[in-house]
Amino acid sequence: MNLAYMWSRKMRHGMAAAILVTGLSACSSLPGEAPAVTQQAAVDGERLSLEALYNTDTYQARGVPPTRWLADGSGYTTLEKSAEGEGRELVRYHPGTQERTVLISATELTPTGMDTPLHVADYHWSNAGDKLLIFTNTKRSWRTHTLGDYWVFDLQARSLTQLGTFADASTLQFAKFDPAAERVAYVMQNNIYVERLRDGRITQLTHDGSDTIVNGTFDWVNEEEFFLRDGFRWSPDGKEIAYWQLDTSGTPVFTMINNTDELYPTLKTFPYPKVGEINASMRIGVMSADTGETTWMKVPGDPRQHYLVRMQWAGNSEQLFIQQLTRSQAVNRAFLADADSGAVTEVVRETTDSWAEYVDDVMFLDGGDSFTWLSERSGYRHIYRVDRDTGRLTAITRGNWDVVEVLQINEQQGWVYFIASPETPLERYLFRAALDGSSKLERLTPAQAGTHSYQLSANADYAVHTYSSVTQMPQVDMISLPQHQRIRLIKDNGEAQSALNELARGSFEFFQVRAQDGLQLDGFIMKPVNFDPNKNYPILFYVYGEPWGQTVSNSWGGERFLWHTYLTQQGYIVASIDNRGTKSPRGFDWRRSIYKNLGVVTVRDQHDALQAMLDRWSFIDEDRVGIWGHSGGGSQTLNALFRYPNAYDVGIALAPVPDLTLYDTIYQERYSGLLPEAAERYRETSAITHAENLQGDLLLVHGTGDDNVHFQGSERLVNELIKHGKQFEFFAYPNRTHGIREGEGTTLHLRTMMTDFLSEHLPAGAR
Repeated sequence: MNLAYMWSRKMRHGMAAAILVTGLSACSSLPGEAPAVTQQAAVDGERLSLEALYNTDTYQARGVPPTRWLADGSGYTTLEKSAEGEGRELVRYHPGTQERTVLISATELTPTGMDTPLHVADYHWSNAGDKLLIFTNTKRSWRTHTLGDYWVFDLQARSLTQLGTFADASTLQFAKFDPAAERVAYVMQNNIYVERLRDGRITQLTHDGSDTIVNGTFDWVNEEEFFLRDGFRWSPDGKEIAYWQLDTSGTPVFTMINNTDELYPTLKTFPYPKVGEINASMRIGVMSADTGETTWMKVPGDPRQHYLVRMQWAGNSEQLFIQQLTRSQAVNRAFLADADSGAVTEVVRETTDSWAEYVDDVMFLDGGDSFTWLSERSGYRHIYRVDRDTGRLTAITRGNWDVVEVLQINEQQGWVYFIASPETPLERYLFRAALDGSSKLERLTPAQAGTHSYQLSANADYAVHTYSSVTQMPQVDMISLPQHQRIRLIKDNGEAQSALNELARGSFEFFQVRAQDGLQLDGFIMKPVNFDPNKNYPILFYVYGEPWGQTVSNSWGGERFLWHTYLTQQGYIVASIDNRGTKSPRGFDWRRSIYKNLGVVTVRDQHDALQAMLDRWSFIDEDRVGIWGHSGGGSQTLNALFRYPNAYDVGIALAPVPDLTLYDTIYQERYSGLLPEAAERYRETSAITHAENLQGDLLLVHGTGDDNVHFQGSERLVNELIKHGKQFEFFAYPNRTHGIREGEGTTLHLRTMMTDFLSEHLPAGAR
């Protein structure tokens, strides 16, 4: 259910000097007041139409093509429109001077016998920067485009060669160079292959791949919930490959029907473990890159009752570093595994009463004697250094605030670079801290309110930086660090920004209200154009409310923000509240407080916020209150309507999970517990249990081709509402998946339907 809006990581400029904080005490308090008003009203601007929003690119902010730093620090590469005409060429920019060099022309990216260059979806450099691996002709495996064709461009020979020519088109996955760039390994139809570049010789290393045995990649649920896709790793010396193997036999198979694409219906089937059902078993092996002979790591525990969530080489070619979660996900154990014998030793353990977090991108330091770790054991997510032999942890960062993401470690200079926002959970900034645990901390992002993200060079001297805010579309520039000086503006989305600035808009404000137990909740409110505080206006809440999303942040909101802007032009107030449990950097207790209480505590906070807002602002019409959400937000919308029928008059639920037992094991058991002991909590926290309480007007929308949140759930809700004589509106989008985007005109149709439903049941305008 990971539908929270995420913009690609690249942002804007800043010329101020870095701010030095000596020690962490200056950042030791919880976020207090939300940012001040960020947008004043612009009542005389242009009026937005849904046709202009969805049928033109006038208001579309664009990202940048794949950008990669070269390992030798000589610059970064990106794709740009070819000067020759058709297609794109690969260019390098010097990080300091920004001198531009065409490394590979569009002509050179055109295979022999073809008229057009390859469409490069992604690319990766060899360690030496002398070969380029190109990913093209992509298609979806489960929910992401991991299938495709791969080509290698040799910069010395100036040659372009396709890999895996024995395979059908778009069937290769996760190709990557060995450390010396002499071979490429890839997955094809659940088996792992190695191809030697000098002569094209192909060696099949695994032979048992099938519909149920999966080598080097993953099943649906692990891809979706643990972001496990690429399932193998070259050893540092290039002699071996470590890989996951899954056995999905025994996992129940879900079937979806496609009624639209052919004369007769077709079926799509795939293993999908719903709550309480059988998971795939997982194991990790190390095999020779020449013969495929495998040694299996002896990780303890039932492989169907544990998850092997992360695996990497432990700074050398002798050991693996493996993280294992229990099925409940309450315990994360990290092991060092001997690559030759398979023997394992536990080195660190995280234990909670709810769920533990796995750690991405563990870095080995001191020649492998220690490694970095993220832990919430202090009550907040912080970076630690772990002694490899003793398991002793030393804190690198401290304070009553969360590290959001670790970006880079420069061991030679003694810094770890990370994203955090100690003063407000609504924003994101770049910091660095001393690796020695001395508590030296620097904020590198200048005082520019909003959300900043970075793609750092190998030594963190430069970065591709992206900045946005609620009123600023993403801007991308090249900066030098630590001064954060802009070197070159890469993309400003200037035309779309100008069009946005011309729109008539009411004011936008961040604010805070208290829940019934006194907890501060963050929110935003968008007031109507031509707002009169002496009149009453209908209010529409946008909700997500689950652990994978944060709706209240000082960042660009994309299409959804623009649709909300359109609604304010019609005379609606639009607001959103981040209830406890959302993905906000406010500490362990905030995030874990919804354990076994999704749909209960979450919407109680939403209702508390509504009551507090009604008390604060007399211009909100308590008889015209609506709420809408997608995915987890659709589930919370249903819960709000069913649990507080006297408070919410209208709800729009897109692709919801009305019965939590219908969702997958990894996500739902993490937050709701295991069956059978948590059966009562599943019943109580599922919206369908309370459907008989519906009083307001409900629009329920789902795509019949949703392989994530299945159409099945909405069908069960429909039956329950019918049983209780509840009238509602229901719309099914044929063969659309979870995002409800596929097909010409779909998004315009959906938003028009939602707008018309609000107009009929939640009339706009002042009273």
